Amino acid sequence: MVFNHADGRYYVVWETTCVLSAPLFEWWTDKRNGTYASSHTVEPCYHKIDSNHHRYTVVFGPAVDSTRIHYRVSGHRFPTNQYMIKRPHQEQTLRALVISDNQNGPTSFRTVLSAVKKLYDKQGGTPDSIIHVGDAVQSAAKLSDWQTQFFSPMEDVGGYHHSSPLVFVPGNHDHDKRRGPNNNNYYMDMYHGIYDTGGLGSKKVVDGDYHRFYHSVSLGGARVIILDAECPSKEQSEFLARELQSESFRNARFRIVAVHIPPYVEFWDPYTWEHKNEKHWGEHVRLEYDPLFREYGVDLVISGHQHNYQRSTIRRGTSSEDDGSITYGIVGGAGGTIDYKRVEDWKMYNVTFTDFHFVSLEIDDRELRWSAYDVFGTTVDQFKLQR
Repeated sequence: MVFNHADGRYYVVWETTCVLSAPLFEWWTDKRNGTYASSHTVEPCYHKIDSNHHRYTVVFGPAVDSTRIHYRVSGHRFPTNQYMIKRPHQEQTLRALVISDNQNGPTSFRTVLSAVKKLYDKQGGTPDSIIHVGDAVQSAAKLSDWQTQFFSPMEDVGGYHHSSPLVFVPGNHDHDKRRGPNNNNYYMDMYHGIYDTGGLGSKKVVDGDYHRFYHSVSLGGARVIILDAECPSKEQSEFLARELQSESFRNARFRIVAVHIPPYVEFWDPYTWEHKNEKHWGEHVRLEYDPLFREYGVDLVISGHQHNYQRSTIRRGTSSEDDGSITYGIVGGAGGTIDYKRVEDWKMYNVTFTDFHFVSLEIDDRELRWSAYDVFGTTVDQFKLQR
């Protein structure tokens, strides 16, 4: 499985049932001018989960000036298939699949992925990237959940996770948030040391390291900020302020934030909402982060958490001046039990759809196109932004 680690850098994770003998990760690129670049080899980092689960990880790159990246694992008896990552440049269209909250619903997740595959097969291709907005599994501490609820469906239907790098947004089910030892972060440490790539350079990532998920990455003409809704911190707030004011963000054609818990939740379990304090889970997203989104010109906020689909496009400010619009999209319908009961009414959403769904996001240098589909391939909602 391949993840976007940073601009031009990627993180690959794979697992075996036994220890490999001297594995090597190979990668090479095609340049924009059509030339072929020599290959590179990287020795993977090893982490023993248990006697039957041996995890290997690699961070590789940079490959900023390349249109295609090829990779495979070799150096042992049975080398893997060769996989290719496409990197459209800003003038070309980048297609991203947007999904969230497939946890505890592997059968429904497979149905959603089948609809995804039909759409991309019809369009003649595969997504260039996948934005997963969190809650890939029900319990991060259960290896069986990772296999049955996430890895197997992704492998069996489409297999996009080999060649469509994931931008992963942590949900409340995806990682153990304890900062002590043995915190059971089996797979979701791909962004540990995101600003220090050497953070994954040791043979074994030490148990107990706190895994920071907040980071940013460019997708075509868009700059995407990823936030961890579950672990607010001074460091994350400082990162957000820096990134919103950065040249990369300000000069991007489109400015996107992805955070698992939406600023404005309307559907949830009424009992846990009122009596288990779950209504307060995402207050910092609404009260601290959202005013910054509006102030610094964020175009699109993508979230999950709430298990249905909603979209709202509203003006960023309250004055009579033309200060542009901001769109909030909730895409929590990739397989988890759908939420039907309303607990709040923010009187802002243009569209509500209570069934399984996914979103195809297309970005080029002049237009962002958002299309939501149900499992039958019927269009649920569409909007676009133009520059």
